[in-house]
Amino acid sequence: MADLIKIREVTEQYNIPARTLRYYEDMGLIESIRSADYAYRMYDRQALKRLEQILILRRLNISIKDIQLIFQAAGSETVLDVLGRKVEDINEEVALLRDLRDIILVFIEQIRKMDFSSDRDVKLLYEKAAAVETRIENIAYEGNASKVNQLFEISDKLKKAPEVRIVQINPFKAFSSGADTIENVMGPFQEWQEAHNHLVRKMMYGSPDFLWFEEDKAVWVWAVEDGVTETDVAPYELIEFEGGLYAAAMSVDGDDDIANRVYAGILKWIESSGFELDERPGHRAMGHMLNPTDEIKEALGYDQMDLYVPIKIHKKEST
Repeated sequence: MADLIKIREVTEQYNIPARTLRYYEDMGLIESIRSADYAYRMYDRQALKRLEQILILRRLNISIKDIQLIFQAAGSETVLDVLGRKVEDINEEVALLRDLRDIILVFIEQIRKMDFSSDRDVKLLYEKAAAVETRIENIAYEGNASKVNQLFEISDKLKKAPEVRIVQINPFKAFSSGADTIENVMGPFQEWQEAHNHLVRKMMYGSPDFLWFEEDKAVWVWAVEDGVTETDVAPYELIEFEGGLYAAAMSVDGDDDIANRVYAGILKWIESSGFELDERPGHRAMGHMLNPTDEIKEALGYDQMDLYVPIKIHKKEST
């Protein structure tokens, strides 16, 4: 055990959440070691070396699917192929941005000459702009650069904002893990929940469950069928989930780069909407898993997750 490192030490050393490590493990990218006398995940030197490789590739915005291909292949041919395709993506994106810049410059000159009260002139500009937008949306740009810091700055600017929708969550009764470590929530509590799945309320798109974080603790709740009592869910809690209004957008579970970008995108959307953050006690940002089966997860290569941010209708101050 002396050569093994505890999960908390790994997360502190590499500045990543425990749920990200678990995600990499679920995707078959890294392996932990468990012993009969120790409940938590431990990692050896080989696992840390693999983790460093994963983090470097994620820094270069390489997808989880491509990282799986790289690790499954022998030699460097696959990673060179993946990076080569990223370069091609960038070249195509750069060419499109140059086209866009040139067209904007043309627009500037045309606008100086055009009459914006003329329907014909406005329609001409609209058609040109639509053609450029179509070309850009057809490019699956993920970003790559020789300088990692420049990569993040550029890719963040080029990536589209998340598509935000408004969701009304009705109040419901649920059993809760209570605030606990992510290991206990994803381990003992998850095992208990799976053994008591008959208590869970069945829905079209899976069970209404939510996960949120309180400082370094996690809370997981699952909606229950009518008639479930405190005795049924012991030793866990039976709570009344208040529900409310939420701004929601899709993310990828375990990928904190994407999750943070989606969360920031939702906050930015709120600033320009008719809503504001709902900061009342009990209203918090949370996640909900969308993949109902392992088969769908395997086909996608990742877990889909919705991020929910509590909002309320913005009320203007009377003057």
